[in-house]
Amino acid sequence: MGFCSNCGQVLPEGAKFCSKCGLPASAGMPGAARPQAAQSSIWFQNFYRIRKKVIAITNQYWIEDQRGDTIGYTKQKLLAIKEDIRIFTDDRMTTELFRIKQEQVVDMWGTFAVIDSATDVVVGKLRRSALSQVGKDEYHLLDFNGQSVGRVAESSGRGLARKYLPGGGLVPEHVFVEFYGQQVAEIKQQFKVIGDVWEVDCSRMPPQFDRRVLLASMIIMGMIERDRK
Repeated sequence: MGFCSNCGQVLPEGAKFCSKCGLPASAGMPGAARPQAAQSSIWFQNFYRIRKKVIAITNQYWIEDQRGDTIGYTKQKLLAIKEDIRIFTDDRMTTELFRIKQEQVVDMWGTFAVIDSATDVVVGKLRRSALSQVGKDEYHLLDFNGQSVGRVAESSGRGLARKYLPGGGLVPEHVFVEFYGQQVAEIKQQFKVIGDVWEVDCSRMPPQFDRRVLLASMIIMGMIERDRK
């Protein structure tokens, strides 16, 4: 299985052209060259790690690349009525990289825009699923046009255990990432007594999909969903 490098459509084995946009299928198959933007940007890499620090007044999160270098930092605001999460280059918070902005005050099925701070352009969106209300964290991934392209969903059993069982918050999260109905990644939480660590391998995701949308879902699950459990 591969993905079209132009539109992200799933390419069946043996396909010569993308059925959605008509691009030659070889451009989107595994091992093909990525678009130039994907090669040069930190937001199109194949691996990310998010670390959470809990010995603080508010929760703090560091985004790291595969080498362990910090490429983003954010801090949770207290008593936010409408989420507006800002991601900076580091904990000095002098240079803003992107932000996650909630579009509705009521977040039962809320939508969050992921916005590049330098250009003020929406690179993608997240829409909270109604299933998140019953214990299973789930968000729909939307591209910059607002079209649904995938979802991020927690395992049902673990989600219920984390919400309803005594000490359930210590159960490590196991979250699946899907594009066009195909599982392409897993978000794995490392068990930590103090703090949390989430890791994700993005190598099977469509190369043109801005990883900030996926990172936004991980941050929201850490900041918002875990506070409900």
